[in-house]
Amino acid sequence: MVRERVLGFVLVAALTPAAAGVASAANKEHLQMMAEIRMLQEQTALLRAQLTALNETLRALGTKLDEQAGVSRKALADQKLSIDTIGDDVRVVREKVDDNNVRVSSLSQELDAIRAAIAQEAAQGAQPQAADAANPAGPPTPPAAGQAAQSPAQSPQRLYDSAWADYVASQYNLAITGFENYISKFPRSEQAGDAQYFIGECYYQQGMFKEAASAYDRGITTYPNSQKVPDMYFKRGMAFNALGLVDRARESWEYAVKTFPNSEAGRLARQRLDQIIRKALSSGPLTVD
Repeated sequence: MVRERVLGFVLVAALTPAAAGVASAANKEHLQMMAEIRMLQEQTALLRAQLTALNETLRALGTKLDEQAGVSRKALADQKLSIDTIGDDVRVVREKVDDNNVRVSSLSQELDAIRAAIAQEAAQGAQPQAADAANPAGPPTPPAAGQAAQSPAQSPQRLYDSAWADYVASQYNLAITGFENYISKFPRSEQAGDAQYFIGECYYQQGMFKEAASAYDRGITTYPNSQKVPDMYFKRGMAFNALGLVDRARESWEYAVKTFPNSEAGRLARQRLDQIIRKALSSGPLTVD
């Protein structure tokens, strides 16, 4: 019994240092693991801070890029507006130059007509004087037959006014002849487009709608810058409608509405188109009164 107790004490004494060594090694390993965990935590925190800073940098960069893009868009818009404004100004200048060229041409034609009239009158006056000089003792030489009936060359305005007076007096055939004569002599005059329009009006007033449509069409083609172009589109539609060509009439009116919406002709064309739509909805004949 005593022997067994002694052996027990001996075993306990022998195992105690070994257990202490094992516990010490485990403690060291635990400490090392804790240190490594702390290092990982610190590295994770550092990475998180770097990511946060990177995100802030990216956000700031995105904001700056958006601002620069907005500035660029505004600059492009301003540049486009400036280009459009310059284009409009150039267009206006060109139109004014064209108008001035037409006016200068008209004045040149007026001057040429006046010079021709003066030269003709001078020539007519020189013939009797030459005859009288050749026969100083005799009576004055009367003008030759038909010479007194000759009239000096008319200026463009007088020629136009004469044709206009015939139109107002409902002398449509005389007015057509006068306006055609005006256009043949002064095709580049400022009023040449007006003259062509009133030729169409003369035909229209006489119920010659086919000739009227052709006259309006000629005016649109030959004088696209005339102030009468909107009226010619509208009246061409009226002539087509009178001929039963409703589709062609609608095309002419639609162009007038689209291109000249604020003109009187554009408003009248809109009324005609509305009438066509109402009659189509009511299944009536597609003609406009």
